[in-house]
Amino acid sequence: MNIMLNAAALLMLLPMTAAIAQPAAPSAVEVEAKATLTVAFTGLSSPTGTILLSVFDSEAAFDKGGKAVREAMIQANGATIETVFAGLPAGRYAIKAFHDLDGNMKMATNPFGMPTEPFAFSNDAVANMGPAKWADAAFTVTDGTNRHSIVIR
Repeated sequence: MNIMLNAAALLMLLPMTAAIAQPAAPSAVEVEAKATLTVAFTGLSSPTGTILLSVFDSEAAFDKGGKAVREAMIQANGATIETVFAGLPAGRYAIKAFHDLDGNMKMATNPFGMPTEPFAFSNDAVANMGPAKWADAAFTVTDGTNRHSIVIR
C-alpha cells in the first residue's frame, strides 16, 4: 500500500498535456520583468524524444501539482540541450522535468507506478518516496541573465 502511495506521488511530477509547445510568449507583466533564465539539461541517456519541463514560482504549486508559470518541450538532440525563458520576474523558482523517450507526452511507469523514463528536478534535488520538495529544488533568479543546469537521469 505504501509503495502505491509513493508511486502516486511520483506521478505528480508534471501536470503536462499534449498541448505543450516551446516556451510561450511572455505576457505584458512578464515583458516588464528583467530576468532571463537559461535551463540546460545534461546527462541525457539518449539523443531522442523530448524533455518536458515545468517551472514553478511557489512551494504550493510545486509540491501539490499546481499550475506552472512556464512550460516547455525541448527536442533531445544531443547530450546537452537547453531552453531560455525570457521575461521572468526575479524570485524563487523550481523545475520538474522528464525525458519522454517514447513520445507519448506522459511519464512511463512500471506496474508499481515507478517512473521508467529519466526525470529530474532543479538543483538536482533527489526524489525520496515521491517527488523532490520545493525546499530542495528551489533556486533564485535575479534580474539579468541566469543559468541553471540540471542532470537528468
